[in-house]
Amino acid sequence: MSSLILLVAVLLVLVVTLVVGALVYLTHRHPAWAVPLTTGLVGATLLAAVVVPIVVR
Repeated sequence: MSSLILLVAVLLVLVVTLVVGALVYLTHRHPAWAVPLTTGLVGATLLAAVVVPIVVR
């Protein structure tokens, strides 16, 4: 693998972690909105559903 692909993969993992963490933190601060763990898993699933077809192509 080239170092560019590895760098993009690391950045993608960091961005996904930040987005899911922000979703979990937001629902943790406002528990009436949703369950934090479910929100984090849904966020990770949606990001994977968008990114995986792009990466596979």
